[in-house]
Amino acid sequence: MQLNPQNPAETFVAYALGIGALELLPEGRALKSGRISPYFFNSGLFNTGDTLSNLARAYAAAASEFTPDVIFGPAYKGIPLATAVAQEIGGNIGYSFNRKEAKDHGEGGIIVGAQLSGKKVLIVDDVMTTGTSSGEAVEIIRANGGIPIATVIAFDRQECGKDGVLSAVQEFEKTYGITVRAAAALSDLISLLKRTPAESSDDQLNEILEKIFTYRKEYGVN
Repeated sequence: MQLNPQNPAETFVAYALGIGALELLPEGRALKSGRISPYFFNSGLFNTGDTLSNLARAYAAAASEFTPDVIFGPAYKGIPLATAVAQEIGGNIGYSFNRKEAKDHGEGGIIVGAQLSGKKVLIVDDVMTTGTSSGEAVEIIRANGGIPIATVIAFDRQECGKDGVLSAVQEFEKTYGITVRAAAALSDLISLLKRTPAESSDDQLNEILEKIFTYRKEYGVN
């Protein structure tokens, strides 16, 4: 996947659709929240060397405004992400992740990889449904002397939480005072689909687009 520098997010959306990691579901799929969504992002399908490299490229593009010293991935899904993104950025950038339980032998502690003390740290996580994983990462980084500067996720659904006001991303930014960037978002998916039906006259795509509009009207955030 070669990201279009003019629109890397839409390039990533097209790639995710192509490998089935982003599904269009006219019949809908139930989420943990109980909502029936006409689309679904599955980061677990970036599970080969090639797909993970492309995912890391999209993360690096989304994080291009930041200059971290360390990439941090919360266990467990963030571990391969941190490794791949650090490799994609290259140079002397470090990567690290946390253990679920601290070791009391060997090197000990909860952090594996690059040390965090005094370092600017970029958090990479797969999605942000509640913000719990990234929030715990912020606390771990700060407890180990690091300076969390931003969080990057794969896909932002841009939908409100149970309070009906803020999205998980907005709530996280408000709580921790840390910027969140996404490799792509619902708005990028919509932008791509809005152009596609005009070119193909695909009735199914028109149908799914209408369902997405309806879903966004009910659950979307500004």
